[in-house]
Amino acid sequence: MKVLLLKEPKENENGPDPYIKELGLHGLEATLIPVLAFEFISLQALFEKLSRPEQYRGLIFTSPRAVEALKLCLGNNCKEEAWKNFLGEKWNTKSVYVVGKATAGLVGEIGLVPQGENCGNAEKLAGYICSREPSSSLPLLFPCGALKRETLPTILREKGIVLESLTVYQTSQQPNLHESLRNYFSQQGVPASVAFFSPSGVKYCLKQILKLSGDLLPHIKAQQQLKLWLLRESL
Repeated sequence: MKVLLLKEPKENENGPDPYIKELGLHGLEATLIPVLAFEFISLQALFEKLSRPEQYRGLIFTSPRAVEALKLCLGNNCKEEAWKNFLGEKWNTKSVYVVGKATAGLVGEIGLVPQGENCGNAEKLAGYICSREPSSSLPLLFPCGALKRETLPTILREKGIVLESLTVYQTSQQPNLHESLRNYFSQQGVPASVAFFSPSGVKYCLKQILKLSGDLLPHIKAQQQLKLWLLRESL
């Protein structure tokens, strides 16, 4: 059975993307098609804030992209050395909150110790932070995307916890997304299942997927129902 995953691959020294690996163990043939493109912005502003750890209580990362922005803002030797020699150590004396194992893993790679990775979503992380952080004049630094939800900022604000947000990346559609979808359907046919990993993935892909599979929908329903899985990225 074929499964189409609308997400970017995660490949590392441990092997292929964990979804490909896990689905393969259950006899499913999965294919990844990246949906989103990211533009990183305000990197100099981010480095300037990171250079003043004494002005913050800690950091919050709710996506891998936010951590990537931090890594990019350390892009020259001078900044990277400053992080390795003293800035990273100073931030490690503070709390570094994350959502999800993928984000926690990236935070660990830059030498920080993540907390809250098992909370699962922004709302639960906000509750976790509120249980650990007192109301304070010092803010938590929150590098985030342009499409961030207001759940976490609202909960923290209601508890008197100051948050300083900085937009460090913008999300757009992959330029070759529609071509990739057409190629997949022409070469492999209509999949038994399609997995979306974000609201943007639904926005950019759903209409074309329905169009590409339209003529075969009656046949698919007779043989095997086409499932549209809305999944949270938890691996």
